[in-house]
Parts: sequence; C-alpha cells; structure tokens
Amino acid sequence: MAISPLLAIRRWVIVIGLPGDFLYGEFLLGTGYRSKARAPAPEGRIGRRLTKNTPKVAIIGGGPAGLMAAEALLPASIEVHLFDAMPSLGRKFLMAGKSGLNLTHSEALEPFLTRFGPASPLLAPAIRALDPQALRDWASSLGVETFIGSSGRVFPKDFKAAPLLRAWLKRLRGEGLVTHVRHRWLGWTKGGALLFDTPSGHIEVEADATVLALGGASWPDLGSDARWTSWLEARGIGVAPFRPANCGFDVAWSEHMRTRFAGAPVKSVVLSFEGESHRGEFVIAKSGIEGSGIYALSSALRDALAMKGGASLTLDLAPDRSLERLTADLLRPRKGQSMANFLRKTVAIEGVKAALLRECLPADAFSDPAILAQGIKALPLKLEAARPIAEAISSAGGILLSELDEHFMLRKFPGIFCAGEMLDWEAPTGGYLLTACFATGRAAGLGARAWFEQQD
Repeated sequence: MAISPLLAIRRWVIVIGLPGDFLYGEFLLGTGYRSKARAPAPEGRIGRRLTKNTPKVAIIGGGPAGLMAAEALLPASIEVHLFDAMPSLGRKFLMAGKSGLNLTHSEALEPFLTRFGPASPLLAPAIRALDPQALRDWASSLGVETFIGSSGRVFPKDFKAAPLLRAWLKRLRGEGLVTHVRHRWLGWTKGGALLFDTPSGHIEVEADATVLALGGASWPDLGSDARWTSWLEARGIGVAPFRPANCGFDVAWSEHMRTRFAGAPVKSVVLSFEGESHRGEFVIAKSGIEGSGIYALSSALRDALAMKGGASLTLDLAPDRSLERLTADLLRPRKGQSMANFLRKTVAIEGVKAALLRECLPADAFSDPAILAQGIKALPLKLEAARPIAEAISSAGGILLSELDEHFMLRKFPGIFCAGEMLDWEAPTGGYLLTACFATGRAAGLGARAWFEQQD
C-alpha cells in the first residue's frame, strides 16, 4: 500500500514519471523505496520553504468550507494539503452559480442569524466574524465586485461563480496550498492514517491535524454523497440522519395538470403552513411543486410529512385583494360569460391559478361566490412527500453540534475539525447557506491554528 508524500511523518521524495504524473515513494535511508504508486499530480507550491517541524494539515473537501479553512491556515506557515474526490474543485459551488451566484444576503445581522434556527448559538460567532459585508469585501479582494438585488440578495456583478473560484484558487495556490483531486476519502486506517482511493489505488496520509469539509447529502453527483457518515459513527461520533432541505414536494396532480401546466410559474402568491407565511412564487412540476416560495417552508413541511404522513399547504392566490372584496367581485352577474372568462376579467385569476382552483376545489364551489372567494384566499394543496434528497438544494442532518467545541473541533478527537454542510444545521436559500459554509470553514481553519499554538 502506497503512502502519500508531503504529509507523512516520515521523509518523502517525489520522482517525476510520465508527463502529468508523480511517482510517489517512501524513502528510508539505506533501504531505498519501500512503496510506490501513480497518482494525479498535485497542484500548488510544492517547494514552499518550510521546516521539518512545520505542522501539516489535511483538508478533505474542496468546496467553500474547505477552501476557506485553507485560507485561514496558510498565513500561519502551516503546510496545507486539500483533497477532493472529484476531478476539479468547487463543483457544487459552480452549479449554484449557474442561475446566478447568491453569495450572501444584505439582511441586518441579528435577523440574519435567526435563519439558522437551533444551530444559531454555535454558528453565530463564526458568522459574526465573517458577516455578509466582510464576505463582500473578501470577494472584492479577489477582483469580484458584488451588488444587492431587489430582494436583498447579494450577487457578483456578472452573476457568475467561475471567475470568483478561479481567482480564489490562484491566490490560495500562490500562498502555498497544494491540492489533490480524484482522492476519495475512505476513512481512517487501523493506525489512524487517512485512507484515500485514487486512480492508481489506495494511499495513506498522515497529518498533524485534519479539517473535514465533506458536504451534506444533496447533489451527490457533484461530490456531496455523505459516504463519510459510517466512518464517523464507527468512531462514536453522533450523526443525525440526512433529510432534504430547500426541496420540492410531490403532489398527486391530475393528468391534465401534469401535462398542461408542468413548468408553469405561479407568481404573486402567499404560501402558508402552521402559522408561517411567505410571499413569493413557485413552479408546477410533473411530480408536484418546487421553487423559492416552497423552499422557505420546506423544513416545516418536511417534518410534518415525516411525523404525520401528510401536510396541506395553504395558498393565497390573490394576496392584494381582501376576502370581502373578492366575495363582492364574485357576486357580480356573469352575464353569460364562461367561468374562466369571468374569473379572468373580474378577479384576475387565469391560467395556472385557475387550474389550481379546479384541481383543489370541489366542482360545486364554483357556484357559490363566498366559497369560491374563500378558496382563492386559502386554497388547500395536499402534499404527498418531500422530493428525494439527491434533488434538494441542501440537506439537514449531519454531525451533531454537541460533538463540536466552539472551535469546530470534535470533542472526542482533538485535532479533527469539521465545517460546512456536513454539520447538523440548515438554512433557507437567499445566501444564508453559502455564508455559513464560508464562515464555518474559516472558523475551523482558525480553530486548527489555535490548536497548534496550544501544542507548542
């Protein structure tokens, strides 16, 4: 079994092999090479001048949390190596930027912190230290200027994630970060070394400290597949089961609704569930509903479905008209108009909104103006189930926060730090998710620095 260089406690050498490859081998004085294997060439300043006593950190996960941990560690003359299972770094981050990278939110900090629910006490210090304005300043330092949209969300001026990621990686590698792609973490060996699967076989890596930033369980094709849970649970670390967050839901649509309106946006509505309401929009899918208006309530809806086996979302299809006005408008004579034309001309209900009324109300409701008005203002939409976690924007669940100290270090295993979506927290869309990933990554990196200082 080959041992990876650069992080091993023993002395290592690198021999150039075929173009683009490195031949790794452990060199023991007087014995020559003991083991060797081909692996993808690492990227970064491998020749950085460091002493033999320089602390070595392995970061596992090349998303925002892992990269921010590296940024926090590099100024302290710590040898930092980042490993990722995918062929390139930041794949989920790039996917998030395809529809416009929502970097953070301009909301005032105190209400911003409440978006993380029960996780707020642990996350708040990290977010205060890298708050939305500090995150915008950080992006600016990479040459990426941002702006605040009409909803308060913050975006790069070009809306793209790729320029930010490229500039960030260039800076980190220039400061000494060495990155290793196609290195899938497989847990620990019996001797406590980190075990990786590479295209050339398994390798072991020894490090003085480890930062785990492996992501949650959504979008597994981009690297966040939660395979790591069993390895931590085997070591006695509590892990809450992963559940979909910011997800869509199944609805038992009629064939007409599925074929005629799949993909149609439902705009300017108020969505309510168990006393919580949000104004926004959503999209009809063949399987049910999805979109930002749904995501805002997805946590409560998901939990209700799990506990009760069902949930009913309430829709106000005419939020700018009172029930009294709607009722009065619907009492007007139809004068031979079809119901579809009457609703369109009288109360501006047409298209997909009219279809939702037909889908969710009994036929006799359309002959009673008072019942119809009530249906428009409080339309019940029965949900069957949350969509699979692989389709969700993010996930809930992960390492229990009680397993971590205030520096995001595992209490049971000093020297192992955790950050990002692999922790048990969730937040709505709108820039909150990315902000917490950046902030916890930075906090974990700083925690590792502080831990090294305590060892001296």
